[in-house]
Formats: sequence, C-alpha cells, structure tokens
Amino acid sequence: MQILFTATPPADVRLHARLVNQGASLAGLDQALVEGAAAARFSGRVGQVFEGFAAQGGVVKRIALAGAGEAGAGERKLHLERAGAALTAKYLTSGEPAMVLDLSGAGLSADDAAAVLLGLRLRGWRHDKYRTRLAADKRPSLTTIHVTGAPEGTQATWAREEAVAKGVEFTRTLVTEPANIIYPASFVAACEEAFAGTGVEITVLGEPEMEALGMGALLGVGMGSERESKLLAIRWNGGAAGDKPTVFVGKGVTFDTGGISLKPPPGMEDMKWDMGGAGAVAGAMLALATRKAKANVIGVMGLVENMPDGKAQRPGDIVTTMSGQTVEVLNTDAEGRLVLCDVLHWAQEQYDAARIVDLATLTGAMIISLGNEYGGMFANDDTLAAQLTAAGLASGDKLWRMPLGANYDKMIDSPVADIKNVGPREAGSITAAQFIQRFIRNGTPWAHLDIAGMVWAAKPGHSWDKGATGYGVRLLDQFVRDVAEG
Repeated sequence: MQILFTATPPADVRLHARLVNQGASLAGLDQALVEGAAAARFSGRVGQVFEGFAAQGGVVKRIALAGAGEAGAGERKLHLERAGAALTAKYLTSGEPAMVLDLSGAGLSADDAAAVLLGLRLRGWRHDKYRTRLAADKRPSLTTIHVTGAPEGTQATWAREEAVAKGVEFTRTLVTEPANIIYPASFVAACEEAFAGTGVEITVLGEPEMEALGMGALLGVGMGSERESKLLAIRWNGGAAGDKPTVFVGKGVTFDTGGISLKPPPGMEDMKWDMGGAGAVAGAMLALATRKAKANVIGVMGLVENMPDGKAQRPGDIVTTMSGQTVEVLNTDAEGRLVLCDVLHWAQEQYDAARIVDLATLTGAMIISLGNEYGGMFANDDTLAAQLTAAGLASGDKLWRMPLGANYDKMIDSPVADIKNVGPREAGSITAAQFIQRFIRNGTPWAHLDIAGMVWAAKPGHSWDKGATGYGVRLLDQFVRDVAEG
C-alpha cells in the first residue's frame, strides 16, 4: 500500500475518510452525514467506522468516519492504529483504488498520525500469491492513501514507521509461505535478497561448518531432512564502535513434523510457522537496517527442518552440544531448544553481547497458559524483563513474565547425560526455558520469549488478517529504540 502526502486531495478520488474522537462534534459535515452517523450510533469509539455519501462540487463522494477513541486515553497511539486499520479492513476490497485521509481536526501529533498510517498499512497486507481463482469482489483494490492535513513532522515520523511496516510484512511473508518454498536455504536466500543494499553484514554457516564447531544438538534435529540446516547471522552496526551489540536469536524450524516423535496429522500443516521466532528476528533486523537505527544489533537464526527418516535421531539418543554439554533426547518433538542451545552458544562465542533475547514458537504449553494474548517471557535479569515488558506495551506485542527457579531446573536433570530435553508434563514451558538458560554464560542478561501462541491468528486482529501476525518485529524494534538507542 502506497502512502502519499499532499496538500490538496486528488479530484478523482471518490473515497474520503477522517478521524473522529469519541464524543466529538460532527459540526461542519453534511447534515445528512451527521444524522446518519447518529442513527447508526456512531460515537467515535475505537474501531467504529461509519459510511455515508455526500455531494461535493456536483460529485457524489463516499465519506467514511473512523472512531479514534478518547483524545486523552492512555493507549492513544494503539487506538489510533486501530482506527487506521479499521478503515483498511472495510475498504481493502471495496472496489475503491484510492482513499483521501484527512488527519486534521483530531488533535494529532506527528507520532499519532504515523500510528494511524501504520495501522492502515499493516492491515492491508495480504498473501494471495497462490489464490488463482479469487473472486473479483474479494481481491484487494485499495492501493493508495492520499494524506491531507498531516501535522508537522509526520512525513519524517512515518519514514521510521514505514520501515517497521516493511519488517512486519517480511516476517509475515516468511511465516506464511509453505515449507516447500521456505526451508533453510531459501530462508537465507530470501534474507540475502531483502537485505541487499542495506549495509548489513551477513554470515551463513552450512552443515560442514557447524559440524566442525560441534553443533551436535542443532544438526541432530535436521538429520532426518533432505534440506541442509543453516545458521544465519545478520549484523547491523549503526551505533558507536565500542558499544556492545544487542543480540536477538530466533528458532527457525521451517517445518516440524515432530521427527520420530511424530505429531498427530490434524493441524500439522500449521507447523510451517514453527520458524516464527527466526522470522521475527529477520523482520526486526530489516526494520532496523531500513530505518538506520543508531544501535549495534545482531540477529542470529538457527534454520532446520525436523523430519522423520531412516537417518533421523531417535528418542533416547544422546547428542553433544557446541558447549560440550550432553543432552539425552527423550522427545524429538522438543527440538526447538536443541536448535537454540547451539545457536546461543555460537552467538556468545562470536559476540560480546550486552544482552541476548531469544524468540521461539517453543511450547504448546505456553498457548495453554496464556492463549493468544501474550507471549511468555523468562529472564535472568529484572531490568531486561522490565524493558521488554514496557516495549511490549508500547508496541502492542505484549509479554507476560513467567518464573524460573532451581526446583524447575532439577526437572531436566538426566540420569545418563547432563540434561534431558524434556521434563515432566507439568511446567512444560518453564522447563524448556530452564534448558535454554543452561547455555547462557557469564551472567549475560538474557530473556527467552516463547511466542507459540502469537505468530499465527485464527481470526483477524486489530492490525492483521487471519494468518501470520508478524508478532515480535515491533516488540524488538521498540526495545532497541528504548534501550539500545535510548
């Protein structure tokens, strides 16, 4: 979706929209519109959209009013984002190719205005690549937004948010593509193409390099697949030369059958999005590089495919990680932590990180705990946990902190190796986090985000349609703004 700023609306655009604060007067509008809005009980509540028609200059215009909520609300920016998204949801397939959006009259700042535009843009993302018989009235038509009355500074602010939108859209695309299209090597290729010209440094390790480094846990997951496993690192050096980097690590299981511990067939098709953590890291790095963030940030992704095969690892196998710790693999479907432990160790060997945050669609138990409202957060550092919580509230990618503790850690002690990859049925998300924590060295501030319930939506949300949400990109970008750039 293209967003253009103009002083005068194009005469040939029929659809005109404006924001209305909750309880605000509609004085100045055509009387028929005012009466129609009242009859429809339009009050300016967040997410409301009223449509009417009015003659302007002898031409009938389609007029939309979008509720922006209370002017002084604490979550004002998120409410404005929802207002923009509501307009897109209503008019994306309306047959209208363009919309004039008047941002005057709602008392907006440049940040507020950019939030409206971000909602408009994000809600307009669709993945219709494979829908060859989509009915004409179901196809997106709205491609251009002409913005008038924007507050001073909006264009510069929007340039920053547009970079974030680009990152979210990239993540959604990676997560949505089927596993015959996105697998470890093609994930790397997609990133190399997307990051061309951005100034990042890209490092790729294949199986021979990882085998030489002793990454027995990650490589064990991919043994049953014909697709070669990869490690991808993307480095953005936008901060001071001496500043330690922030490191984001993503689980990238491009398809997860469960391996020999095979998942039940119903719903297995959803496991194309088991690389949602790596997808979020890739999208966040694209946003940061595109907006030229003034911070040093590195994204590292472990990319594997977990398949059953005669060469696949078996329950009961013992693997040696890059750290030297041994793992008894009791369940080959608890594979994400095996990928992360080697990637985290490699990242700590390569980079002197100021802090590490890993993201993973790790456990179904997290969905049972938090549903689809929050990502679960585990952290060894209270300051880092508070910073991530604040970034989640500001961005809308919310987090809820979960516990860690010595008694939970004992649940993953193995009688025949250093660790077993699953504990008992109870506290499954916590013991998974305890497993990962054993690979964090020297007290480095670390947080693990279990986002299993957040990367895919069964129904439309505030700024996304059904399917991939792009969760995590805005969270990480906001975190970098607040902490690494702040």
